[in-house]
Amino acid sequence: MLDLKKWWLGALMLGIITLLAACGGGDSENAGGGDKEKMVIGYFPNIDHAPAMVARENGYYEEKLGDDVELKYITFPDGGTFMAALKSGEIDAGLVGPGPVLNNFSNGADVKVLAGASSGGTVVVASEKSGVESVEDMAGKTFITPGIGCTHDVQFETYLQQLGNDELASSRIGGSLNHVTGNPASYQAMFESGKVDLAAVPEPWASILVDNGAKVIISTEEIAYGESLPNTVLVANNKLTEEKPELAAKLLEAHNESVAFINDNPEKAQKIAIDSIKDLTNQEMDAKIVEQAMSRVTYTTEVNEAVLKEFGNSSYELEFLKEAPEFDGLVADKE
Repeated sequence: MLDLKKWWLGALMLGIITLLAACGGGDSENAGGGDKEKMVIGYFPNIDHAPAMVARENGYYEEKLGDDVELKYITFPDGGTFMAALKSGEIDAGLVGPGPVLNNFSNGADVKVLAGASSGGTVVVASEKSGVESVEDMAGKTFITPGIGCTHDVQFETYLQQLGNDELASSRIGGSLNHVTGNPASYQAMFESGKVDLAAVPEPWASILVDNGAKVIISTEEIAYGESLPNTVLVANNKLTEEKPELAAKLLEAHNESVAFINDNPEKAQKIAIDSIKDLTNQEMDAKIVEQAMSRVTYTTEVNEAVLKEFGNSSYELEFLKEAPEFDGLVADKE
């Protein structure tokens, strides 16, 4: 039988303990906790976002930012949702493709490119069911990218535009190709169902599709801006860069250390990427596929601002931007 006297005594003690914990004391763990800076970092479960995975796994962010900063991570399926989160303040910084950054910056978004993260890695592949053996076979087919106007979309459509064949363009601008968007992790299923024929896709998803029978139609070396464009950049909103420049500088230090680690320890970086992508997508990548995928990507903190501007002009020519873009002030000055 329940002893009511003991029950009330226990409840009273629990209430006192809870009250003391809430009030806190000078030596409590939460003392000053309300004064902790909060930073939310975003990235994608893609190979070209390996610098974020490595920095998180190796504790570089925590090490550089210190105990006074409370860190949180959010992952995204595409650049559009990432940029929406950056503009709303849901995240403070992270890795994203330059396409969404340029599109949003030209429309007045407060965003700053702090450094490059990776270049290369975009591949256009065709499903076995598509019947596509070359670029000439693409007319009337359906292609998929992570987002409309995303980096991989602009690279693919710029390549098609340079061919000078009006039919080989998105139906959005008068061509015959139907364009859909979706999470790269779902592309294999969409290939198998016959819903899409082609994918302009980042690694490791390109290598996975090829391993399952897809054919490379446009390689990283052939696609527009394939090896010169920063495929992924480290960005932050202006609230961080202008109001807390010391935190932005420490974030950049952690990022630089992560990129150096990837280049100095490729096998360890591949293992981290495999484990991280599995945690995020429930898909375990084959080590050989990841090795091949990461070999197609160059990890570098350099940013070719001239190429970024040229890429932005391509977005305008493809009608992703309504007005000719101005990109002065987008890339942070090097100290």
